[in-house]
Amino acid sequence: MLAILKKEINTFFASPIGYLVIGVFLVLNGLFLWVFKGEFNLLDSGIASLSGFFLLSPWILIFLVPAVTMRSFSDEKKQGTLELLVTKPISHFQIVLGKFFGAFLLIILTLVPTLLYVYTVSQLGNSEGNLDLGSTVGSYFGLLFLVSAYTAIGIFASTLSDNQIVAFIIAVFICFFLFFGFEGLSNYALLGDLVHLENLGMSAHYNSMSRGVIDTRDLIYFLSITITFLLFTKLRIQKQ
Repeated sequence: MLAILKKEINTFFASPIGYLVIGVFLVLNGLFLWVFKGEFNLLDSGIASLSGFFLLSPWILIFLVPAVTMRSFSDEKKQGTLELLVTKPISHFQIVLGKFFGAFLLIILTLVPTLLYVYTVSQLGNSEGNLDLGSTVGSYFGLLFLVSAYTAIGIFASTLSDNQIVAFIIAVFICFFLFFGFEGLSNYALLGDLVHLENLGMSAHYNSMSRGVIDTRDLIYFLSITITFLLFTKLRIQKQ
């Protein structure tokens, strides 16, 4: 598994993919948070809070994570190296985990520079350090679990087609539906009267963690999504 993990990381940074992903994420966030006028602009909000960043990031990551994972298995299938890969003396699930952690670590590296925002906003407050660290730490935990779910979905989508663009579109659709779809459906009167439908979506659990409350129900939810799609990926590899 470690060999596949190292191979994935080396592949990302041996080509422009890794640098492009990190650059696009930081530039988009920087423009919306510091330059463009609007609800996400930290300077216009007048509050020492990173809520704009944590509202914006899931939507950027919905496109960014599938862009990273779309080549994971689709590229192997297209080049005919998937058969060679599965004959290695490691289990299919270890292959899946190697691909998963390779993409996951790249996204984590993308999030690391954003810690500078925490220091900056903290210093911009009327009294230095006037920042809700509990909410900020909870939001970062929420982002980590959200990224793990997005990555597992993207890895699974890459097994569905040897065309990277098709894999990207499928991953974006699934991520969007699981993040926002249930919340959107719950707004309809007939469906909203059922069990709290929005609780089936990632948005509700992410927002819960963003309030600084690390609830085991939220952790179990994200871990369940991640493990489920990793198992789906393993089954797809076995079937092929």
